[in-house]
Amino acid sequence: MQKIIAAAVQFSVEPMAVERNMGRAYELIAECSRASKANLIVLPESFTTGFTPRGKAEDLWDAVDTIPGRLTEQAIAWAKEFNCYICFPTYERGPERHIVYNSAALIGPDGVMGVYRKTHPFPTERLEGGGWTTPGNDSCCINTPIGKIGIVICYDGDFPELARVTALKGAEVICRPSAFMRTFDHWELTNRARAYDNHVYWIAANSVGPDASGAYFFGSSMIVHPNGVKLSQARACDEFVWADLDPDPIRTVVPNSSTPQIFDHLEDRNITSYVGILTEGRSSFEPARRIPYNTRWR
Repeated sequence: MQKIIAAAVQFSVEPMAVERNMGRAYELIAECSRASKANLIVLPESFTTGFTPRGKAEDLWDAVDTIPGRLTEQAIAWAKEFNCYICFPTYERGPERHIVYNSAALIGPDGVMGVYRKTHPFPTERLEGGGWTTPGNDSCCINTPIGKIGIVICYDGDFPELARVTALKGAEVICRPSAFMRTFDHWELTNRARAYDNHVYWIAANSVGPDASGAYFFGSSMIVHPNGVKLSQARACDEFVWADLDPDPIRTVVPNSSTPQIFDHLEDRNITSYVGILTEGRSSFEPARRIPYNTRWR
């Protein structure tokens, strides 16, 4: 990868107000570009409509668009104007009105470079849980002129296997657009762990402010070094943060240290010990409620 500047942008999203949210995203991207000269900018999960839609999946389908489509066309214009790449998360129209994907497109000055569809919708987001999202099934790593960029979305970051397979595809940077509404400890832990597990830069952009569900997002977008050290962290307000990404980051055990690093978590795996890792399972402990899965999507 090249030496680049990466940024995470967070703001309060107005439910289902697509044009207002697009306008606010543009304002902050413009401010961020002027302040940081960022090469890669990550926006929060489903920022075009907010995480929890008003109405049914069909109403959400009507509000958004396909990818490519009218929303990503605007994002391409932004990428051209600011000469950057944008991780652009939006719900995406599927082939029928009841099919909506929670997606994130990687946008460059020349167009849509790739699309990731959230593979682990949160239980209440899934159709079986009374939600609106149809899951995707593919991990994502996109080759770009600035580096190999992977994408996961919010709850996906709780699953080490997804980050690992994305890193094994060659990802040097993984973007995690999010609308995270659990605790800060869960947020920080999973961001830092996934970066350190896989020796990747981890750009986590979280929503801030109220959700249509009544929950509040706490922001705290962060950029994490491949050794698990936070390089930058936002507060709980409309804000952006950025950091320089060194293309040779794991020579020492922490950045700017005199101690050389002599391990590589990907190379040092003893894969013979992982028999059974891809079998279905359950925790030994019971959650308050289990939401069944539609086996059609698994």
